[in-house]
Amino acid sequence: MRRKEFIKSAGIMLASGMTVGLSHVEEIKATGQPSAMPTDEPKPFPVYDLHVHASQAQSPRQIIEKAEKMGIQMCGIILNPGRTDDSLLRFINEVKDLPCYMALQPMQMGWSAYLSKELIEKVDYIIMDPQTVPNSNKYGDTAYIWRHDCYIPDAEEFMKINMKHYLAVINNPEPMDIFGWPLFLPPAIAPLYLRLWTKERMEQIIEAVRKRGLALEINDLARTPHAEFILMAKKAGVKFVFGSDARDHRTFRLDYCKQIASLCGLNENDFFIPVRKKR
Repeated sequence: MRRKEFIKSAGIMLASGMTVGLSHVEEIKATGQPSAMPTDEPKPFPVYDLHVHASQAQSPRQIIEKAEKMGIQMCGIILNPGRTDDSLLRFINEVKDLPCYMALQPMQMGWSAYLSKELIEKVDYIIMDPQTVPNSNKYGDTAYIWRHDCYIPDAEEFMKINMKHYLAVINNPEPMDIFGWPLFLPPAIAPLYLRLWTKERMEQIIEAVRKRGLALEINDLARTPHAEFILMAKKAGVKFVFGSDARDHRTFRLDYCKQIASLCGLNENDFFIPVRKKR
């Protein structure tokens, strides 16, 4: 099974009829479909895309124009910060007067030591994810888990390392508001998704996120997380955000996000809405 097909089946096929609770998830696991679709319409949820990147293909102003055309209520333009204040300052100056959020997505822990606290405090929120896993295998490789050449010789051993990395990212003392890309797995082990993401592991992540007061991203590009995890997090009182995570023509494609949110019965009370700071 190809990765995209697998992630789709793990996220959407399990999601059908999710408004009636976790017992329905078990039914769908066994049968592939729900016995009856729920009849109650969920309250509307906000159509905010909090994970958008400017690039050569789209300037911040073009992003805003596209958001208006596509009916996106609000978007967040994100910078992957470097190790100097220069690029962060340019980003702030370019985005600060636009009707959107501005945010950071650091790629590795320790990022804040290289940047001015004053500049960091100007952004509206910070999203961080566990996609870069140091010492991920017996060869000492750093795993860039979105890459097809990410080498995983032992799936269970990787998951032990991966869980420690998840908890380190969630609990790190640097500023953070949103935990991104939850439950995404490297292509080599993606077919084992449901086996590897045990209930115990999901509970650990959700409790750490809840305790830290973070929101969880529903990522349209990755098509994660799946319905069972969303319902467990919802029950724990964790909030969610949508992210298309695109920097090109795919920006604001939120099909998976909206579908899984509807099927899980999420409403406006289940979403984290950042406070836009005074510019």
